[in-house]
Amino acid sequence: METAQPLPRICFIGMGVMGSPMAGHLAQNGYQVTVYNRSPEKSEQWFKTYNGKFIRKLKDAAQSDVIISCIGNDDDLRITYLGKEGLIRQLSKGTLIIDHTTSSAGVAREISEAAAEKGIDFLDAPVSGGQQGAENGTLTIMCGGTESGFNRAKPILEVYSKACALMGSAGSGQLTKMVNQIAIAGLVQGLSEALNFAQISGLDCHQVIEVISKGAAQSWQMENRHKTMLADEYNHGFAVDHMRKDLGICLKEANEQGARLPITAMVDQYYGDIQDMGGGRWDTSSLLKRLQLFKKANNQNDAE
Repeated sequence: METAQPLPRICFIGMGVMGSPMAGHLAQNGYQVTVYNRSPEKSEQWFKTYNGKFIRKLKDAAQSDVIISCIGNDDDLRITYLGKEGLIRQLSKGTLIIDHTTSSAGVAREISEAAAEKGIDFLDAPVSGGQQGAENGTLTIMCGGTESGFNRAKPILEVYSKACALMGSAGSGQLTKMVNQIAIAGLVQGLSEALNFAQISGLDCHQVIEVISKGAAQSWQMENRHKTMLADEYNHGFAVDHMRKDLGICLKEANEQGARLPITAMVDQYYGDIQDMGGGRWDTSSLLKRLQLFKKANNQNDAE
């Protein structure tokens, strides 16, 4: 009779609104989870909720079989993995790294190459689904890396996702996430313009959505965000500040590849307007609020 293989020891780096619940799902599914965050208070808070451990020094993560990260940006990733005290120097051959950070494809390839030199599997594995998806364990995960690395990671990823797929070699996960953000940017702006037009026209917006959501206009954003948008509530999803970071990555990559993204560039500037309004922490559906505030300002100017 074969003995069941023990689950790998996991260190999860980054206890933000995404990382904390993702690590929580792993702990609740029997994994030995250790967490790390630059601000130790977040690690301590996680420890109060879930069974596991927390560490105060990043180097202690090297004792784990699997490293999972969900942190800020390219610079954070280089410091965490490639710096003088970075984990690549400290991890043992055979370790698996899964990175859920939304970053450039270039930094994913840098880390992958450095990891491969030490016999370490690296997956760039950005996610879609936002805080709600992380909390509910229903994320979509787009991976770049080797097939062997993906096969090792898949049982772990399935704990907090509804879908995960290997999209190609290192960097392919990040490129796929860029496609996702490009599509969402135009979609949310279109929905915002539609709702704004319906409001100005005096229609019952809820009834309008009830009708058009049964046809070709239907989308996840329409189904899940129209009520909060119409209620002027913008604390339910992915923050504008984070979206601008992502769109900046998309626009830079597109420029390097010679791809044109005129709508994405325009919506990126609209999100810049929202930041100027003090709405950097509002969710991305706040594009409707931007239109409403601009109309109000125009009406005041006309009155004067």
